[in-house]
Amino acid sequence: MPLHHLEHFLIQPQNLEDTAAWWCDVLGLEDGPHPDFGFPVKWLYIGDRDVVHMTTGGPNLSDARKNFRWQQSEAVYGSGVVDHVAFRCTGLEVMLKHLQKKSVDFQKRQVNDQGLFQLFLLDPNGVKVELNFDADEVTEVDPELLNENLIMVQGAGK
Repeated sequence: MPLHHLEHFLIQPQNLEDTAAWWCDVLGLEDGPHPDFGFPVKWLYIGDRDVVHMTTGGPNLSDARKNFRWQQSEAVYGSGVVDHVAFRCTGLEVMLKHLQKKSVDFQKRQVNDQGLFQLFLLDPNGVKVELNFDADEVTEVDPELLNENLIMVQGAGK
């Protein structure tokens, strides 16, 4: 019974529309079809695969949401018990320019023993997102990025 891939994860922000818009605008996911659960949801897609599910969180949930299977948390900020969600990516240089253009703060890290170059950023609700690029892509990026160790980069090129 091996696991094959990440199916999806669920975020329960207070502002469903703004959070979904951020994931689409900053990370390029697309809003797509979803079942009718009797409460507001968004399913965001990479290609034809739904990977991020969202529904409104907080203490003032509808009865339909409260009764949904094993609803436990009323948290609307931070990663909670989930430290981060990770995506394998390509196009490091393009992503760096895109994040700077969008004024999104991020951290970067070279992980030599895994052959990865990583970017870490937070969505509007404080959920940590990890973007993993093959270390071979670093040759396309300015060399000063190789010398930094988890340095916070301010958006817009700071």
